[in-house]
Amino acid sequence: MLVDSAKALRIFSGNANPELAHEIAAYLGTSVGDAAINRFNNGEVQVMINESVRGKDIFVVQPTCGPIVNDNIMELLIMVDAFKRASAKHITAVVPYYGYARQDRKARGREPITAKLMADLLATAGITRLVTIDLHAAQIQGFFNIPVDHMPGGPILAEYIKGKQLENPVVVSPDLGGVSRARLIADKLNCSIAIIDKRRPEPGVAEVMHLIGCVKDKTAIMVDDMVDTAGSLTEGAKALKKFGAKEVYACCTHPVLTDPALERIANSDIKELIVTNTIPLPAEKQHPKIKVLSVAPILAETILRIFNELSVSQLFED
Repeated sequence: MLVDSAKALRIFSGNANPELAHEIAAYLGTSVGDAAINRFNNGEVQVMINESVRGKDIFVVQPTCGPIVNDNIMELLIMVDAFKRASAKHITAVVPYYGYARQDRKARGREPITAKLMADLLATAGITRLVTIDLHAAQIQGFFNIPVDHMPGGPILAEYIKGKQLENPVVVSPDLGGVSRARLIADKLNCSIAIIDKRRPEPGVAEVMHLIGCVKDKTAIMVDDMVDTAGSLTEGAKALKKFGAKEVYACCTHPVLTDPALERIANSDIKELIVTNTIPLPAEKQHPKIKVLSVAPILAETILRIFNELSVSQLFED
């Protein structure tokens, strides 16, 4: 048992991914706190915390993902407000998937920076710390004036890939922005990297222009932070086969998987898509090509280190 239930650490969960919260609690040798998240007749969120949290360290597990993103965000904000008003000592939002992260800057005039708005809402609600995994852009950490523990999903994915002992692997970044993420996994696998040069004529549509690096007669492993409609991923896999790759694997931390992602993956050159459970995969989104890895152990270790005031970064230091 890692956590004594008599101590001040308590894990709570909204409705976004309760299975992950229970996995984390089980790893820590404790249980998920007693809270009820329901709806009033008009759809408003109703939160009831059914145990004392005065003076305790609260960790709320709630990715801000679908199927109804805004409902999950409101659940998180209202739960945090409830804990603040119930005199919790610290409130850490454990948000494995941070929604609205793709809107992190003004690319055109009159656009919002919604990733910053999300940070402001969470801080106003009363969180004292954020734990998240693979932000779409690492600089989103700077939108917060509280501590942010930005955990990498790469080591979890790399460990699984390493165990497959793939022949002559090469890690491929699907764009220039993902090079550092690809390099992290390539270092773990002790292999080279390649970069796909693509352009987006419109949102959700990607066209592969060039390939930087060599994939000929190699096993290509595409790495990204999320897979949404899978357009970029499947087009990238097609291009890699065209450039001579023997096999194509893909790994993405966050399986958003909106239509027509499953159909594209099923009909693609991707042999296996490796994802994590930062976002839950319901039965209708599961597929033989998709392998799901759990982030519960790393989140549990992070929570334990925060609670005991130990270094979190040492978890990923070689």
